[in-house]
Amino acid sequence: MQRVDQLRAREARALPGITLPWTLAAAAFLLVAVLAGLAVGPVGLGVGAVARELLSHVPLLGVQSPLTDTEDAILWELRAPRVVLGLLVGAMLAAGGAAYQGVFRNPLADPYLLGAAAGAGLGATLVIAYGIGSGAGRDLRPVAAFAGATLGVTAAYLLGRSVGGRSTATLILAGVTVAAFLTAVQTFVQQNRSDTVQEVYAWILGQLETSGWRDVAIALPYVLVSTVLLLWHRRLLDVLAVGDDEAASLGVPVARVRLLVVAAATLGTAAAVALSGLIGFVGIIVPHAIRLLAGTSYRIVLPLSLAFGAGFLVLADLLARTVISPAELPIGVVTAFFGAPFFAVVLRTTRTVGP
Repeated sequence: MQRVDQLRAREARALPGITLPWTLAAAAFLLVAVLAGLAVGPVGLGVGAVARELLSHVPLLGVQSPLTDTEDAILWELRAPRVVLGLLVGAMLAAGGAAYQGVFRNPLADPYLLGAAAGAGLGATLVIAYGIGSGAGRDLRPVAAFAGATLGVTAAYLLGRSVGGRSTATLILAGVTVAAFLTAVQTFVQQNRSDTVQEVYAWILGQLETSGWRDVAIALPYVLVSTVLLLWHRRLLDVLAVGDDEAASLGVPVARVRLLVVAAATLGTAAAVALSGLIGFVGIIVPHAIRLLAGTSYRIVLPLSLAFGAGFLVLADLLARTVISPAELPIGVVTAFFGAPFFAVVLRTTRTVGP
């Protein structure tokens, strides 16, 4: 039996990577999402005009921009930062979901596992409720949400280790415990500062409103570090899928790999949540759709989750700001509209949930 398990682990290491057709499909999907996100809005710019404007910045092509000064400002100062932030947040939530599902061998795991969402929500709530002035609150909110998400995951990890267990079940239960406590504290703060409840819930439901390229610059370093670490460990996630003992027999440092992948996924998720609020279901919809269509190897799932997650959130944000225009829906409502039925299908088709 042990010999069979070792063969399965070696086979996991040899799984194929992403193919050229899927690479082209991901690139095409991203291009369509970006052009749509930039072109569509209260002031329609047109896909062709946006494409020509983008090409006008490529040296030696000699393409002239058809946009007026006002349209140019709308494109580069309002829509482009929002689209780029959507790309970063969507990529991180989808890749984080795929990573958590691989590490915990649980198809229903998402980036908000281990108390990340509860911690971020508490941090943002504290700033909104007790922030001195709207300007200070806006500046401190991403920092507080990031600190809260990191605190939640760290507390869950330390609690799991303190009870003497390193299994995925122990970590998940610790995360549930920490999340329940942090949510209770958040509810207490909201009850004591009821005048800020509407603003808190607006943040919790998710939004991609930006203050320009500054928000993108804040998120980019964390997203890059997280992406590099997750892609670097994608082969090892295939090995972990066959079990800790089998992976260890091949020389894989299971505990260290799990810690690094969880830390990387949490780092990117915390940065995304800090700037966008709690946008659910992206980490479940995208990785599962890729597994169904392209394959189960993490050499395929992780890169495609980054690409399709980025495009998916840009399109979801496009719906959020156009469906009831000139008002906007919270983007979390849009992702939940698609994600809740998808989650139900996954739940029904999953025979065994757990590590």
